[in-house]
Amino acid sequence: MSDTRRRVKVYTLNEDRQWDDRGTGHVSSTYVERLREICLLVRAESDGSLLLESKISPNTAYQKQQDTLIVWSEAENYDLALSFQEKAGCDEIWEKICQVQGKDPAVEITQDPIDESEEERVDELPETSHLVELPPCELARLEEIADLVTSVLSSPIRREKLALALMSEGYIKKLLQLFRTCEDLEDLEGLHHLYEIVRGVLFLNKAALFEVMFSDDCIMDVVGCLEYDPALVQPKRHREFLTKTAKFKEVVPITDSELRQKIHQTYRVQYIQDIILPTPSVFEENFLSTLTSFIFFNKVEIVSMLQENEKLLTEVFAQLTDEATEDNKRRELVNFFKEFCAFSQTLQPQNRDAFFKTLANLGILPALEIVMAMDDLQVRAAATDILSYLVEFSPSMVREFVMQEPQQADDDVLLINVVIKQMICDSDPELGGAVQLMGLLRTLIDPENMLAPTNKTEKTEFLSFFYKYCMHVLTAPLLANTAEDSDERAEIQEGSTKINRVCPDNFQTAQLLALILELLTFCVEHHTYHMKNYIMNTDLLRRVLVLMNSKHTFLALCALRFMRRIIGLKDEYYNRYIIKGNLFEPVINALLDNGTRYNLLNSAIIELFEFIKVEDVKSLIAHIVDHFYKALESIEYVQTFKGLKGRYEQEKDRQTQRFRRYRREARPVEDDEEMWLNEDEEDDDEAAEEKSRSDEEPFPESYEKFMEAKKVKESEDKENHPKWTSASGSFKFTFSHSAGAANGANGPSSANSKAATSASATSPNGSSAKAAALPATPVVKTAMVGLVDYPDDEDEDEEEDEEEEQSPRKRPRLGS
Repeated sequence: MSDTRRRVKVYTLNEDRQWDDRGTGHVSSTYVERLREICLLVRAESDGSLLLESKISPNTAYQKQQDTLIVWSEAENYDLALSFQEKAGCDEIWEKICQVQGKDPAVEITQDPIDESEEERVDELPETSHLVELPPCELARLEEIADLVTSVLSSPIRREKLALALMSEGYIKKLLQLFRTCEDLEDLEGLHHLYEIVRGVLFLNKAALFEVMFSDDCIMDVVGCLEYDPALVQPKRHREFLTKTAKFKEVVPITDSELRQKIHQTYRVQYIQDIILPTPSVFEENFLSTLTSFIFFNKVEIVSMLQENEKLLTEVFAQLTDEATEDNKRRELVNFFKEFCAFSQTLQPQNRDAFFKTLANLGILPALEIVMAMDDLQVRAAATDILSYLVEFSPSMVREFVMQEPQQADDDVLLINVVIKQMICDSDPELGGAVQLMGLLRTLIDPENMLAPTNKTEKTEFLSFFYKYCMHVLTAPLLANTAEDSDERAEIQEGSTKINRVCPDNFQTAQLLALILELLTFCVEHHTYHMKNYIMNTDLLRRVLVLMNSKHTFLALCALRFMRRIIGLKDEYYNRYIIKGNLFEPVINALLDNGTRYNLLNSAIIELFEFIKVEDVKSLIAHIVDHFYKALESIEYVQTFKGLKGRYEQEKDRQTQRFRRYRREARPVEDDEEMWLNEDEEDDDEAAEEKSRSDEEPFPESYEKFMEAKKVKESEDKENHPKWTSASGSFKFTFSHSAGAANGANGPSSANSKAATSASATSPNGSSAKAAALPATPVVKTAMVGLVDYPDDEDEDEEEDEEEEQSPRKRPRLGS
């Protein structure tokens, strides 16, 4: 129970006079030894860290507002507030503060000017003694009262004394009675004085006075006093607007009278601040900080009360999604949710999370699909605002809903495609709604907010979904306005001006295409893989560059920016695509058509080529110089194109030198290889000769055997084609060794025994020395079968003949 009672939200007032939520925790009043003072301590409920340490100073003015708020200022322009979950906790801390300052807890402001030191009181007494006693509240004294209120605004102490006097004597209600009298008497001078009085009282910046002035029986009279600004010739009719024009519409009956009263009060006070009161000057900007706080905390209370009313929200959503609901009724429901979401921005983060999750569970996104397709512009605008709040709160929640939608035959029913369609069909000449919708799309497709560790596949899945089902809808207007129909692409020459019918001359269409190009340029930078595939498959860059001919320079610049972003990626895949399609041509034509005019288009095109030069994108430099240098060499007011030519020549010289160096280095390698091959052949020849000599020593005992072996060898030398032989299931594949083998296939030139036995090392018609001088052809073999001679089996002549026929003539050299 104590945890709930002491549970608070800590707020600080920022430079824009808006309250920032600093967190939620539990407050206590504790003596801090280091400060030697009793302090207000707030520790975060999440991790126990210290959110606030503020000593209760005897001279600090604490204000208690709306039973659950304590507000004070610790330094100039540094305001703090504690918002309690329960009234009991607020009362308990308020008693501690009053105890430290020696005040009665019944007061709502602890600072009492009478408690100043004697010296200060003596100093201030001559100046402020007349502030204690207000003039009688009479018509004749209105000018005196107005002068008094205006004079105290420059002194904080005098403002405090006047505020206390106004509250203690019930002076506000007496002034408002005089207002009604002046109006009945049509006393314009008195009404002008009352305007100054009421405006000055508001600038006193006291919550206790606001509670009286903004009560149900006083607020309309306060508005009435503010109608009679002396600077206006005719008074404004604010009361007429609030009572007749501005109607409070209950989309469903609100039975809680307190909630109803809060809604009325907040709307009227907001109207006073935004519409009636003039914009405060630099010296007055702090005068209305308490008024801002009053509105802020009212909104917090309204949202909390609505969110707790589950029956009310359920009934609202049921009517919103019911097909039988009339359009007018649905319009009111959408506006209700728009205000509801706007008020929710005052909630602290965790409560805001719960609020939007509640809306999502009730079906806010399917409901938005219905209302965004309606013809009513106001309804669509309100639905867009609601979607903005949802996307800002959680883009992942919206993406998850979109991907879970059933894939219908018509992609237009998807929520994102509905958004794109609304952007394309925006009827506003300035495309205000389209700009807002484009911002939503950009947030949804931004990979930077797809990095949640709980769902690492979100980026891949959503981008695949977007490019499959939505990208063609986004680019449809662009492709339609850059169609390649020959009739549409006809150009009409009027004087010296080219008019290309394919480029939209309508300003609104040009603005729309510029928005689409801005989004596509974002995709090029952040969706490298998906966008690259889409550009290649649709030849999108060529279509975009058609817009370089547009008479609207901003659109031509958008097209150029799209290409610049692509080239900036320095992706050779893109570079080859640009070169193959000759896509520099429209850019260079635009540069030449621009002539000598020094404008943004000229500078942007020059920067594109300067980037290519500085980054030394070799493929693009070569393409530009080869195809366009003659047209560009006359441009001398910048050195960009001469620099491109220089880069091109440098690269060309570098390639030439590299080629020459390669030729010089390659020649010795070839010589070495030939020498190695010749040495290898010589080694083989020597080995063969040694083998033949060793074969001659055991001369065959029978001359007949010798002659039979010689005939077998001669028949083998006559073979010019590959020969397959088989032994034990293995195969051997041999080729002739040289061209000489083919030339001398008819027979050997020498019949001596040594030539016959060394035939494997020489060509059939030449010596071994001659064979070495011929180009050597390596032997290719799939397998080699070694056949073993058994000396003990010399009697078996047939087996010996087979062995001699199948054995290789020379030792083979392994080839690759």
